[in-house]
Amino acid sequence: MPIPQTLKLHRRAWSMLWAVLGCLALISPAVQAESKPMEPLYVDIPEQGEVRFETTSKEDRVPERFHLDPHTFPFQCHFKRMSGPVKVYDVSFPSPVKTEVKENNTVHGHYYQPEGEGPFPACVCLHILGGGFELSEMSANALARQGIAALTIKMPYYAQRRGTGEFSGRRMISFVPEHTAAGMTQAVLDIRRAAAWLASREEVDADRLGVTGISLGGIMSALSSEAEPRFSKVAIYLGGGNLALGIWENPHPHARLFRKQWLEHGGTFESFVKIMSPVDPHTYGHLLKDRDVLMVAAKHDEILPPSTAVALWESIGKQPELVWLDAGHISAALYIFGETQRLTTFFSNWEKK
Repeated sequence: MPIPQTLKLHRRAWSMLWAVLGCLALISPAVQAESKPMEPLYVDIPEQGEVRFETTSKEDRVPERFHLDPHTFPFQCHFKRMSGPVKVYDVSFPSPVKTEVKENNTVHGHYYQPEGEGPFPACVCLHILGGGFELSEMSANALARQGIAALTIKMPYYAQRRGTGEFSGRRMISFVPEHTAAGMTQAVLDIRRAAAWLASREEVDADRLGVTGISLGGIMSALSSEAEPRFSKVAIYLGGGNLALGIWENPHPHARLFRKQWLEHGGTFESFVKIMSPVDPHTYGHLLKDRDVLMVAAKHDEILPPSTAVALWESIGKQPELVWLDAGHISAALYIFGETQRLTTFFSNWEKK
């Protein structure tokens, strides 16, 4: 899924717009929280410990490249700050994948702990392609304020995970499809450990776990939920499937540039599909048939064509809820208030099986 680096300015503007609107959306709850007279109660979290990753009875349905055997991994967790009634912690743990970029082998994130003893439902929140984390952090904060524990993580080669020296240019999503496929695979395995960390928390109900994200985060929410049976709820924002075809047919000049370079180096559409299909949510859409899925797409998406959202929706086979915003990929930020409410409502309602 090689998305050109020249779109960075657009993604940065989109991230900033979402962040500003998101801050405005959270002002009111913060003021209300500060007026509470009673001392809040929170479950203690150790600064370090171990988590046991256990497979479920559905592990045999997990695609082979995303399979993990039962194992134990360490973690570190340190209090960072208060966000109104929500406690925010820095969390880190080793990736199940060891790459040649040592910085990339540790997963970093933030845990948003709701006030109270729980047990709370919980959600992993994933970030956008451009490396702006405001959106995922804002989503996690909003969820935690509604009693849904949330964990954000940095995916491979982002932020603290970015390499130095000869590896400084390595990215999770790049013009080298093989690197992209490897990065997406590692991200899924990291997310599986993130789910295990959440499930291990005393204040979390391990039977009510979900995942969400926007853009790249939306794509990875779909893919990781197909690989992690414990995710009962999946909210996919501005994501999709059948990505190779979507990129190949995309009229955007940067997509045309990729195709030109790929063909000049001996690649074909078929070879591109062969590399990308094993990490395409469309390939495993049927595995979401028994989940509670929410999809939100943009009618005029200039980055991920609307056809990719339709392709993923159809591959699931049960026609989950698909909401169309009258917007493009960037201007979808104007819907932040309503979509934040939709997201928190979705992860608050666990009656649907």
